[in-house]
Amino acid sequence: MRPEVCVGAIAMVDDRLLLIRRGRGPAAGEWSVPGGRVEAGETLAEAVVRELAEETGIEAVCDDMVGWVERITEDHHFVILDFRVTVLDEGEPVAGDDAAEAMWVPLAEVAELRLVDGLAEFLHQHGILSVIT
Repeated sequence: MRPEVCVGAIAMVDDRLLLIRRGRGPAAGEWSVPGGRVEAGETLAEAVVRELAEETGIEAVCDDMVGWVERITEDHHFVILDFRVTVLDEGEPVAGDDAAEAMWVPLAEVAELRLVDGLAEFLHQHGILSVIT
Protein backbone atom coordinates (compact mmCIF):
# COMPACT_ATOMS: atom_id res chain seq x y z
CA MET A 1 0.00 0.00 0.00
CA ARG A 2 1.46 3.33 -1.09
CA PRO A 3 0.28 6.70 0.18
CA GLU A 4 -2.04 8.55 -2.18
CA VAL A 5 -2.06 12.34 -2.46
CA CYS A 6 -5.54 13.82 -2.07
CA VAL A 7 -7.01 17.32 -1.80
CA GLY A 8 -9.99 18.87 -0.07
CA ALA A 9 -11.86 22.12 -0.76
CA ILE A 10 -12.83 24.41 2.12
CA ALA A 11 -15.64 26.45 0.53
CA MET A 12 -17.37 29.01 2.75
CA VAL A 13 -20.04 31.57 1.90
CA ASP A 14 -22.06 33.64 4.40
CA ASP A 15 -21.04 31.57 7.46
CA ARG A 16 -21.89 28.33 5.65
CA LEU A 17 -19.52 25.50 4.76
CA LEU A 18 -20.00 23.33 1.68
CA LEU A 19 -20.09 19.66 2.67
CA ILE A 20 -20.75 16.40 0.88
CA ARG A 21 -21.93 13.06 2.20
CA ARG A 22 -19.71 10.32 0.80
CA GLY A 23 -21.62 7.76 -1.24
CA ARG A 24 -18.91 5.11 -1.35
CA GLY A 25 -15.40 4.33 -0.24
CA PRO A 26 -13.89 4.23 3.23
CA ALA A 27 -16.07 7.09 4.55
CA ALA A 28 -19.39 6.16 2.91
CA GLY A 29 -22.32 7.80 4.69
CA GLU A 30 -20.18 10.39 6.45
CA TRP A 31 -19.98 14.12 5.74
CA SER A 32 -16.76 15.72 4.53
CA VAL A 33 -15.43 18.63 2.54
CA PRO A 34 -15.43 17.93 -1.19
CA GLY A 35 -12.23 16.38 -2.46
CA GLY A 36 -10.40 13.34 -3.69
CA ARG A 37 -7.27 11.97 -5.31
CA VAL A 38 -4.85 14.07 -7.34
CA GLU A 39 -4.53 12.67 -10.86
CA ALA A 40 -1.18 12.16 -12.62
CA GLY A 41 0.05 15.39 -14.21
CA GLU A 42 -2.46 17.50 -12.29
CA THR A 43 -1.44 20.31 -9.95
CA LEU A 44 -2.90 20.44 -6.45
CA ALA A 45 -4.89 23.57 -7.36
CA GLU A 46 -6.30 21.91 -10.48
CA ALA A 47 -7.30 18.86 -8.44
CA VAL A 48 -9.10 21.00 -5.83
CA VAL A 49 -11.13 22.86 -8.47
CA ARG A 50 -11.91 19.65 -10.41
CA GLU A 51 -12.97 17.62 -7.37
CA LEU A 52 -15.16 20.46 -6.10
CA ALA A 53 -16.92 20.76 -9.47
CA GLU A 54 -17.31 16.98 -9.90
CA GLU A 55 -18.79 16.43 -6.44
CA THR A 56 -20.93 19.57 -6.08
CA GLY A 57 -21.23 21.36 -9.42
CA ILE A 58 -19.81 24.47 -7.72
CA GLU A 59 -17.11 26.43 -9.57
CA ALA A 60 -14.30 28.02 -7.58
CA VAL A 61 -10.70 29.18 -7.61
CA CYS A 62 -8.13 27.53 -5.36
CA ASP A 63 -6.62 29.76 -2.67
CA ASP A 64 -4.19 29.12 0.19
CA MET A 65 -3.56 25.81 1.90
CA VAL A 66 -5.34 25.42 5.25
CA GLY A 67 -3.52 22.30 6.45
CA TRP A 68 -3.04 18.58 5.91
CA VAL A 69 -4.06 15.30 7.48
CA GLU A 70 -3.28 11.64 7.00
CA ARG A 71 -5.91 8.91 7.00
CA ILE A 72 -4.43 5.44 7.40
CA THR A 73 -6.56 2.30 7.46
CA GLU A 74 -5.89 -1.34 6.62
CA ASP A 75 -6.74 -0.62 2.96
CA HIS A 76 -5.72 3.01 2.40
CA HIS A 77 -3.13 5.62 3.23
CA PHE A 78 -4.34 9.08 2.16
CA VAL A 79 -2.31 12.27 2.56
CA ILE A 80 -4.95 15.02 2.26
CA LEU A 81 -4.04 18.66 1.60
CA ASP A 82 -6.96 21.00 2.30
CA PHE A 83 -7.25 24.37 0.54
CA ARG A 84 -9.57 27.34 0.91
CA VAL A 85 -11.41 28.18 -2.28
CA THR A 86 -13.13 31.31 -3.56
CA VAL A 87 -16.57 30.30 -4.79
CA LEU A 88 -17.52 31.79 -8.16
CA ASP A 89 -21.14 30.59 -8.15
CA GLU A 90 -23.00 30.54 -4.84
CA GLY A 91 -25.86 28.42 -6.17
CA GLU A 92 -27.23 25.23 -4.69
CA PRO A 93 -24.79 22.34 -4.95
CA VAL A 94 -25.72 19.21 -6.88
CA ALA A 95 -24.19 15.94 -5.68
CA GLY A 96 -22.11 14.17 -8.30
CA ASP A 97 -19.29 11.65 -8.73
CA ASP A 98 -19.00 9.76 -5.42
CA ALA A 99 -21.01 12.30 -3.37
CA ALA A 100 -24.45 11.08 -2.29
CA GLU A 101 -25.50 14.55 -1.06
CA ALA A 102 -24.08 18.06 -1.16
CA MET A 103 -25.23 21.08 0.81
CA TRP A 104 -24.30 24.40 2.37
CA VAL A 105 -24.26 23.88 6.14
CA PRO A 106 -24.35 26.77 8.64
CA LEU A 107 -21.07 26.73 10.58
CA ALA A 108 -22.97 26.42 13.86
CA GLU A 109 -24.51 23.12 12.64
CA VAL A 110 -21.46 21.43 11.06
CA ALA A 111 -20.37 19.54 14.20
CA GLU A 112 -23.90 18.09 14.58
CA LEU A 113 -23.47 16.02 11.40
CA ARG A 114 -21.87 12.57 11.19
CA LEU A 115 -18.51 13.88 9.98
CA VAL A 116 -15.51 11.89 8.79
CA ASP A 117 -13.16 11.12 11.63
CA GLY A 118 -11.16 14.15 12.73
CA LEU A 119 -12.85 16.74 10.48
CA ALA A 120 -14.47 18.76 13.28
CA GLU A 121 -11.17 18.94 15.14
CA PHE A 122 -9.29 19.92 11.96
CA LEU A 123 -11.79 22.70 11.18
CA HIS A 124 -11.62 23.94 14.79
CA GLN A 125 -7.81 23.81 14.88
CA HIS A 126 -7.66 25.96 11.74
CA GLY A 127 -10.17 28.56 12.93
CA ILE A 128 -13.05 27.55 10.68
CA LEU A 129 -15.31 26.22 13.45
CA SER A 130 -15.41 28.02 16.78
CA VAL A 131 -17.13 25.13 18.58
CA ILE A 132 -16.93 21.40 17.82
CA THR A 133 -19.42 19.94 20.31
